[in-house]
Amino acid sequence: MTRTGSKNVVVIGGGILGASTAAHLARGGAQVSLVTAGELADGASGRSIAWLNSSGDRSAEYHYLRLLALDRYRTWSARHPESAAYLRFDGALKWAGAGESFRDTFAFERAGGYDSVWVDRADVAAVAPDVNADAVAAEGAIFNPGEGWVSLPDIIAALVDEALTDGARLIENAGEARVEVTDGTATGVILGDGTRVPADEVVLATGPAVPAQLAALGVFVPDATPAAFVLFTDPVEVEVKTVLNTPRVAVRPTPDGRLVLDADWAEQSVVVADDGSLTVPDDSVQGLLDAASEVLAGHPRLTAQRVGAGLKPIPGDGEPVVGPVPSIDGLYTLFTHSGATLGLILGELAAEEILTGAPSPVLSSFRLERFGADAEPAAVGTGAWAPLVQK
Repeated sequence: MTRTGSKNVVVIGGGILGASTAAHLARGGAQVSLVTAGELADGASGRSIAWLNSSGDRSAEYHYLRLLALDRYRTWSARHPESAAYLRFDGALKWAGAGESFRDTFAFERAGGYDSVWVDRADVAAVAPDVNADAVAAEGAIFNPGEGWVSLPDIIAALVDEALTDGARLIENAGEARVEVTDGTATGVILGDGTRVPADEVVLATGPAVPAQLAALGVFVPDATPAAFVLFTDPVEVEVKTVLNTPRVAVRPTPDGRLVLDADWAEQSVVVADDGSLTVPDDSVQGLLDAASEVLAGHPRLTAQRVGAGLKPIPGDGEPVVGPVPSIDGLYTLFTHSGATLGLILGELAAEEILTGAPSPVLSSFRLERFGADAEPAAVGTGAWAPLVQK
């Protein structure tokens, strides 16, 4: 990177986006402080299915960004052989539900050159021996050989270790930090105990909390963030390598032989109390376990180890929000769904923009400005801006 001087940057957020941005900034020579309310990866990054992909139909700009994202994970894998324990590209399999077809999805993926293979039900065992072929749709399935998964807590720890080696400092358990703004410029961060951390630039990467924190500064971003949960199983006896996205459950393995499960229908069953606390119905937990057993070869008996419930960050239009906050000099934000896939590339590009002052053309479609300067909170938010107390 070409830059002038050394910036003092405070990054708020200990998830994949905050850790990646901090690591790339420190690598580029910035003085970096990474601030997190609790422990690293204890928010959305700790309860992610973490499927690495650019599957399905999306805008050309977003698809291109995700392809770059996959490239960076492959580079990380090549440079960090130890990451084979927590970063894998063993492919992903998906199929349609009753009354639906994935033929158009397959045609769309192939038209864009995406690595996508149509697999008849009879041939599923050849590409995914860990899958119960009888559970696959009669029309067949799409196998994406280049897709995979990552354990976010593990890669976050590795990124932060690199950042610390490059001179960054980590401030954990800082409570709810807020951006200090003086005369329209971000000048630092106030920690939960009132301690002030000065900065030349502040990066806000707090996942589902971003809209509320921006709203407190008079900046409003459309917010489609739902309550959600993932289910972590106890260790399973069978080896599972393939990421599965099926009509009733998504499945991916973990480094310690467990599985992570989620599904849209299960997410919609989460009960949000008036105080913001979340309750996951027992029926939803058992439903995910049963659905995962059904799609895996041998129908292994699955039991729940823990449930990770919380808010899942999703901008109102589904696409990333990345870049400087127009009305506040020195404030940069990252707010996106698919933080797992985008983590490395967004951290890299954000750091480059901050250090050089040169906008990245790759990010031009994902700026806050696309929502307009006259957005009102009643029109753009979900109302889920208060902190949640998890059960």
